[in-house]
Amino acid sequence: MNLRLIAAALTAAVLACTPAFSQPLAKELFGSERTASPHKPAPLGGYAKGCLAGAEQLPETGPTWQAMRLSRNRNWGHPETIEFIERLSSFAATQPGWNGLYIGDISQPRGGPMLSGHSSHQLGLDVDIWMLPAGNLNLTRSEREKISSVSMRRANGAYVNGNWSIAHHRILKQAAKDPAVARIFVFPGAKVQMCKDEKGDRSWLRKIRPWWGHHYHFHVRLTCPRGTRGCENQSEPPAGDGCADAEKWVQDILNPPPPDPNAPPPKPRREYVLADLPKQCAQVLSR
Repeated sequence: MNLRLIAAALTAAVLACTPAFSQPLAKELFGSERTASPHKPAPLGGYAKGCLAGAEQLPETGPTWQAMRLSRNRNWGHPETIEFIERLSSFAATQPGWNGLYIGDISQPRGGPMLSGHSSHQLGLDVDIWMLPAGNLNLTRSEREKISSVSMRRANGAYVNGNWSIAHHRILKQAAKDPAVARIFVFPGAKVQMCKDEKGDRSWLRKIRPWWGHHYHFHVRLTCPRGTRGCENQSEPPAGDGCADAEKWVQDILNPPPPDPNAPPPKPRREYVLADLPKQCAQVLSR
Protein backbone atom coordinates (compact mmCIF):
# COMPACT_ATOMS: atom_id res chain seq x y z
CA MET A 1 0.00 0.00 0.00
CA ASN A 2 1.23 3.51 -0.79
CA LEU A 3 2.87 4.96 2.32
CA ARG A 4 1.82 8.49 1.34
CA LEU A 5 -1.84 7.42 1.24
CA ILE A 6 -1.48 5.79 4.64
CA ALA A 7 0.05 8.99 6.02
CA ALA A 8 -2.76 11.06 4.52
CA ALA A 9 -5.39 8.79 6.04
CA LEU A 10 -3.72 8.96 9.45
CA THR A 11 -3.47 12.76 9.19
CA ALA A 12 -7.18 13.02 8.38
CA ALA A 13 -8.05 10.74 11.29
CA VAL A 14 -5.95 12.76 13.73
CA LEU A 15 -7.42 16.07 12.53
CA ALA A 16 -10.94 14.72 12.89
CA CYS A 17 -10.25 14.15 16.58
CA THR A 18 -8.45 17.48 17.12
CA PRO A 19 -10.45 20.54 18.25
CA ALA A 20 -10.92 22.94 15.34
CA PHE A 21 -9.48 25.90 17.27
CA SER A 22 -6.11 24.14 17.57
CA GLN A 23 -5.79 23.11 13.91
CA PRO A 24 -4.03 25.16 11.22
CA LEU A 25 -6.42 27.04 8.97
CA ALA A 26 -7.15 25.39 5.63
CA LYS A 27 -6.41 28.63 3.81
CA GLU A 28 -2.86 28.62 5.21
CA LEU A 29 -2.28 25.03 4.09
CA PHE A 30 -3.65 25.48 0.58
CA GLY A 31 -2.31 29.02 0.21
CA SER A 32 1.24 27.80 0.76
CA GLU A 33 1.16 25.23 -2.06
CA ARG A 34 2.96 26.37 -5.21
CA THR A 35 2.31 23.44 -7.55
CA ALA A 36 -0.53 21.08 -8.42
CA SER A 37 -0.91 17.63 -6.90
CA PRO A 38 0.14 14.63 -9.04
CA HIS A 39 -3.36 13.17 -9.23
CA LYS A 40 -5.99 12.69 -11.89
CA PRO A 41 -7.91 15.98 -12.22
CA ALA A 42 -10.81 16.02 -9.78
CA PRO A 43 -12.76 18.80 -8.05
CA LEU A 44 -13.68 17.65 -4.55
CA GLY A 45 -16.47 19.18 -2.48
CA GLY A 46 -18.32 22.42 -3.10
CA TYR A 47 -17.36 25.67 -4.79
CA ALA A 48 -16.85 27.32 -1.39
CA LYS A 49 -15.77 24.26 0.59
CA GLY A 50 -13.48 21.95 -1.28
CA CYS A 51 -10.19 21.45 -3.11
CA LEU A 52 -8.78 20.47 -6.50
CA ALA A 53 -6.65 17.46 -7.37
CA GLY A 54 -4.51 17.41 -10.50
CA ALA A 55 -4.99 21.05 -11.48
CA GLU A 56 -3.78 22.41 -14.81
CA GLN A 57 -2.04 25.77 -15.00
CA LEU A 58 -3.37 28.28 -17.50
CA PRO A 59 -0.37 29.44 -19.55
CA GLU A 60 0.54 33.01 -18.66
CA THR A 61 -0.06 34.08 -22.25
CA GLY A 62 -1.97 32.35 -25.01
CA PRO A 63 -3.09 33.22 -28.54
CA THR A 64 -6.19 35.03 -27.22
CA TRP A 65 -5.65 35.58 -23.49
CA GLN A 66 -3.31 36.75 -20.77
CA ALA A 67 -3.43 35.68 -17.13
CA MET A 68 -3.31 38.68 -14.81
CA ARG A 69 -1.83 39.25 -11.33
CA LEU A 70 0.57 36.35 -11.73
CA SER A 71 2.07 36.96 -8.28
CA ARG A 72 -1.11 35.51 -6.77
CA ASN A 73 -0.45 32.11 -8.41
CA ARG A 74 -4.16 31.64 -8.97
CA ASN A 75 -4.09 30.71 -12.65
CA TRP A 76 -4.80 27.03 -11.95
CA GLY A 77 -8.00 25.19 -12.78
CA HIS A 78 -9.64 21.98 -13.84
CA PRO A 79 -8.70 21.11 -17.44
CA GLU A 80 -12.28 21.79 -18.56
CA THR A 81 -11.95 25.32 -17.18
CA ILE A 82 -8.77 25.87 -19.17
CA GLU A 83 -10.56 24.61 -22.30
CA PHE A 84 -13.48 26.94 -21.63
CA ILE A 85 -11.12 29.93 -21.37
CA GLU A 86 -9.59 28.96 -24.70
CA ARG A 87 -13.05 28.76 -26.33
CA LEU A 88 -14.41 32.00 -24.92
CA SER A 89 -11.24 34.02 -25.51
CA SER A 90 -11.20 32.89 -29.15
CA PHE A 91 -14.73 34.23 -29.53
CA ALA A 92 -13.85 37.47 -27.72
CA ALA A 93 -11.03 38.03 -30.20
CA THR A 94 -13.64 38.35 -32.96
CA GLN A 95 -15.16 41.43 -31.31
CA PRO A 96 -14.07 44.94 -32.37
CA GLY A 97 -11.38 46.29 -30.06
CA TRP A 98 -10.80 42.91 -28.39
CA ASN A 99 -7.86 40.62 -29.11
CA GLY A 100 -9.01 38.19 -26.46
CA LEU A 101 -9.54 38.19 -22.69
CA TYR A 102 -7.69 39.19 -19.54
CA ILE A 103 -8.14 36.37 -17.06
CA GLY A 104 -8.26 37.08 -13.33
CA ASP A 105 -8.37 34.51 -10.53
CA ILE A 106 -9.23 30.89 -11.21
CA SER A 107 -7.93 28.81 -8.28
CA GLN A 108 -4.82 28.04 -6.29
CA PRO A 109 -2.61 25.11 -7.41
CA ARG A 110 -4.56 22.71 -5.19
CA GLY A 111 -7.73 24.74 -4.90
CA GLY A 112 -9.08 25.11 -1.40
CA PRO A 113 -9.71 28.23 0.68
CA MET A 114 -7.63 31.28 -0.25
CA LEU A 115 -5.52 33.45 2.01
CA SER A 116 -7.44 36.52 0.83
CA GLY A 117 -10.39 37.41 -1.31
CA HIS A 118 -12.81 34.79 -2.55
CA SER A 119 -14.82 32.36 -0.50
CA SER A 120 -15.48 30.34 -3.65
CA HIS A 121 -12.94 29.51 -6.43
CA GLN A 122 -11.97 26.37 -4.47
CA LEU A 123 -12.61 23.69 -7.13
CA GLY A 124 -10.90 25.17 -10.17
CA LEU A 125 -14.33 25.63 -11.77
CA ASP A 126 -14.71 29.39 -11.14
CA VAL A 127 -12.96 32.03 -13.24
CA ASP A 128 -13.00 35.83 -13.10
CA ILE A 129 -12.82 37.54 -16.49
CA TRP A 130 -11.94 41.21 -16.69
CA MET A 131 -14.38 43.65 -18.25
CA LEU A 132 -11.45 45.58 -19.72
CA PRO A 133 -11.14 44.78 -23.45
CA ALA A 134 -7.91 42.89 -23.96
CA GLY A 135 -6.30 44.95 -26.66
CA ASN A 136 -2.66 44.27 -25.77
CA LEU A 137 -1.69 40.62 -25.28
CA ASN A 138 2.01 41.41 -24.86
CA LEU A 139 1.88 42.78 -21.31
CA THR A 140 4.90 41.93 -19.17
CA ARG A 141 4.55 40.27 -15.78
CA SER A 142 5.23 43.64 -14.15
CA GLU A 143 2.62 45.41 -16.26
CA ARG A 144 0.06 42.78 -15.35
CA GLU A 145 0.54 43.62 -11.68
CA LYS A 146 -0.10 47.33 -12.26
CA ILE A 147 -2.82 47.50 -14.88
CA SER A 148 -6.40 47.53 -13.62
CA SER A 149 -9.70 46.58 -15.16
CA VAL A 150 -12.41 49.17 -15.75
CA SER A 151 -15.77 49.50 -14.02
CA MET A 152 -18.96 49.12 -16.01
CA ARG A 153 -21.40 50.38 -13.37
CA ARG A 154 -23.24 53.62 -12.68
CA ALA A 155 -25.43 54.58 -9.68
CA ASN A 156 -23.92 51.91 -7.41
CA GLY A 157 -24.66 49.19 -9.94
CA ALA A 158 -28.20 50.12 -10.90
CA TYR A 159 -27.12 50.96 -14.45
CA VAL A 160 -24.26 50.38 -16.85
CA ASN A 161 -22.00 53.30 -17.72
CA GLY A 162 -20.43 54.41 -20.99
CA ASN A 163 -17.78 51.70 -20.82
CA TRP A 164 -20.40 49.02 -21.45
CA SER A 165 -20.61 47.87 -25.07
CA ILE A 166 -22.41 45.43 -27.29
CA ALA A 167 -19.22 43.36 -27.22
CA HIS A 168 -19.66 42.80 -23.47
CA HIS A 169 -23.20 41.61 -24.16
CA ARG A 170 -22.04 39.25 -26.90
CA ILE A 171 -19.17 37.78 -24.86
CA LEU A 172 -21.39 37.18 -21.84
CA LYS A 173 -24.04 35.63 -24.09
CA GLN A 174 -21.47 33.33 -25.66
CA ALA A 175 -20.29 32.26 -22.21
CA ALA A 176 -23.84 31.64 -20.96
CA LYS A 177 -24.68 29.50 -23.99
CA ASP A 178 -21.67 27.25 -23.36
CA PRO A 179 -22.96 23.87 -22.06
CA ALA A 180 -20.17 23.69 -19.47
CA VAL A 181 -21.33 26.88 -17.72
CA ALA A 182 -23.61 26.70 -14.68
CA ARG A 183 -24.05 30.43 -14.06
CA ILE A 184 -22.39 33.81 -14.48
CA PHE A 185 -22.35 36.59 -11.87
CA VAL A 186 -22.55 40.25 -12.93
CA PHE A 187 -23.69 43.45 -11.23
CA PRO A 188 -27.50 43.99 -11.37
CA GLY A 189 -27.46 46.88 -13.85
CA ALA A 190 -25.63 44.77 -16.43
CA LYS A 191 -28.21 42.00 -16.22
CA VAL A 192 -31.07 44.49 -16.61
CA GLN A 193 -29.36 46.11 -19.60
CA MET A 194 -28.87 42.74 -21.23
CA CYS A 195 -32.54 41.93 -20.67
CA LYS A 196 -33.49 45.16 -22.42
CA ASP A 197 -31.14 44.64 -25.35
CA GLU A 198 -31.69 40.95 -26.11
CA LYS A 199 -34.17 40.53 -28.97
CA GLY A 200 -33.71 36.84 -29.77
CA ASP A 201 -33.76 33.66 -27.72
CA ARG A 202 -33.69 34.67 -24.05
CA SER A 203 -33.20 31.25 -22.47
CA TRP A 204 -29.48 31.84 -21.91
CA LEU A 205 -30.26 34.85 -19.68
CA ARG A 206 -31.27 32.39 -16.96
CA LYS A 207 -27.58 31.73 -16.29
CA ILE A 208 -26.74 35.43 -15.88
CA ARG A 209 -27.29 36.18 -12.19
CA PRO A 210 -27.01 39.54 -10.40
CA TRP A 211 -24.59 39.73 -7.50
CA TRP A 212 -22.80 42.38 -5.47
CA GLY A 213 -19.62 43.74 -7.00
CA HIS A 214 -18.78 42.12 -10.33
CA HIS A 215 -18.56 45.38 -12.25
CA TYR A 216 -14.81 45.18 -12.95
CA HIS A 217 -15.08 41.53 -13.93
CA PHE A 218 -17.68 38.85 -14.48
CA HIS A 219 -17.50 35.52 -12.70
CA VAL A 220 -18.11 32.31 -14.64
CA ARG A 221 -18.92 29.10 -12.74
CA LEU A 222 -18.72 25.78 -14.54
CA THR A 223 -20.71 22.69 -13.69
CA CYS A 224 -19.01 19.65 -12.21
CA PRO A 225 -17.37 17.76 -15.10
CA ARG A 226 -19.26 14.69 -16.28
CA GLY A 227 -18.24 11.52 -14.47
CA THR A 228 -16.52 13.21 -11.53
CA ARG A 229 -17.33 11.93 -8.06
CA GLY A 230 -17.29 14.04 -4.96
CA CYS A 231 -17.96 17.32 -6.79
CA GLU A 232 -21.07 19.15 -5.60
CA ASN A 233 -22.98 21.17 -8.19
CA GLN A 234 -24.74 24.34 -7.17
CA SER A 235 -28.53 24.14 -7.40
CA GLU A 236 -30.06 25.13 -10.74
CA PRO A 237 -30.93 28.81 -11.22
CA PRO A 238 -34.65 29.61 -10.82
CA ALA A 239 -36.82 29.01 -13.87
CA GLY A 240 -37.27 31.82 -16.37
CA ASP A 241 -34.90 34.47 -17.68
CA GLY A 242 -34.34 36.11 -14.28
CA CYS A 243 -34.98 39.62 -15.62
CA ALA A 244 -37.68 40.49 -13.07
CA ASP A 245 -35.40 39.40 -10.24
CA ALA A 246 -32.58 41.61 -11.58
CA GLU A 247 -34.97 44.55 -11.84
CA LYS A 248 -35.88 44.02 -8.18
CA TRP A 249 -32.17 44.24 -7.30
CA VAL A 250 -31.95 47.53 -9.18
CA GLN A 251 -35.00 48.97 -7.43
CA ASP A 252 -33.53 48.03 -4.06
CA ILE A 253 -30.33 49.87 -5.01
CA LEU A 254 -32.24 52.99 -6.06
CA ASN A 255 -34.70 52.82 -3.16
CA PRO A 256 -33.06 50.86 -0.35
CA PRO A 257 -35.57 49.23 2.02
CA PRO A 258 -35.33 50.44 5.62
CA PRO A 259 -33.20 48.26 7.88
CA ASP A 260 -35.04 45.76 10.06
CA PRO A 261 -34.29 46.68 13.69
CA ASN A 262 -35.24 43.16 14.77
CA ALA A 263 -32.93 41.40 12.35
CA PRO A 264 -30.28 39.35 14.17
CA PRO A 265 -26.68 40.40 13.51
CA PRO A 266 -24.95 38.25 10.90
CA LYS A 267 -22.89 35.44 12.31
CA PRO A 268 -19.20 35.62 11.40
CA ARG A 269 -18.17 32.69 9.23
CA ARG A 270 -15.78 30.34 10.97
CA GLU A 271 -12.52 29.84 9.12
CA TYR A 272 -12.30 26.31 7.75
CA VAL A 273 -9.70 23.82 8.91
CA LEU A 274 -8.68 20.80 6.87
CA ALA A 275 -11.11 18.53 8.73
CA ASP A 276 -14.00 20.68 7.45
CA LEU A 277 -13.17 19.83 3.84
CA PRO A 278 -13.76 16.52 2.05
CA LYS A 279 -11.44 13.86 3.42
CA GLN A 280 -9.75 13.47 0.02
CA CYS A 281 -8.35 16.99 0.43
CA ALA A 282 -5.81 15.64 2.94
CA GLN A 283 -4.46 13.43 0.15
CA VAL A 284 -4.37 16.41 -2.24
CA LEU A 285 -2.06 18.15 0.24
CA SER A 286 0.05 15.11 1.06
CA ARG A 287 1.95 14.79 -2.25
